[in-house]
Amino acid sequence: MIKSRLLLTSTLVLLAGTTVWAAAAGPGRAARGAGPSATFQSTLHPVTTAETPPDAQGFLPRWVILDPIAIGNQQAESASKAAVQAEYFPNQLTVVPQDGDTVTVGGHELTWRAVDTIHYNVNLYHFAYAQGNSSAGALFWAVTVVHCPQELTGVRLAIGSNASSVWWVNGKEVAGIYGDIQTVIDDGVSRPLTLKKGANVIRGAIINGSGAADFCARFLDADGNPLKGFTVSAGNTK
Repeated sequence: MIKSRLLLTSTLVLLAGTTVWAAAAGPGRAARGAGPSATFQSTLHPVTTAETPPDAQGFLPRWVILDPIAIGNQQAESASKAAVQAEYFPNQLTVVPQDGDTVTVGGHELTWRAVDTIHYNVNLYHFAYAQGNSSAGALFWAVTVVHCPQELTGVRLAIGSNASSVWWVNGKEVAGIYGDIQTVIDDGVSRPLTLKKGANVIRGAIINGSGAADFCARFLDADGNPLKGFTVSAGNTK
């Protein structure tokens, strides 16, 4: 498995010209006084197709992500596990959200947003910043649906994140990594599992302390090679 450490680029960018990824600086951005220039392009794009394949290295490029929930720095293993077990909104471990769905957390309305990433990883700093939010001391919920043409056995979910994260496949917790860590490809790998024919729901909870925030996820086959031959959708389980 690949274990080379991947450093995020220092150039932070935003997508201009769409409603969801508006580049104009709002009050939240002005209050922070720092961040990506509004003239740059983002690493994230709104979803425009029903399904998409994994990228060339097998990474899942499409996710529906909830606006960040402020929880403070909870990156130690015990704190991270407690953080994801707390109930922030109904059915948080079973819901398959659609783009634009909303939930109320602590009196604040948060929105689920479908995105495609142009890189192997999903940049949560960009995701939060585009909405005038902070990625520091925050919990991100991310959901995607993997569609398999037939049952696949002996596969493993391989993830990396900055920082701690916990992962579920079809409702079962399968992987977790903890601490003040940078994203490393395949940093956490599940035990062998089965992807059923049809729709499989992948869910992640990523907890960031401060600074950069991102994650990556892919499946490996029984030989440790990136899994291919499936598609990914945002909230579509049909």
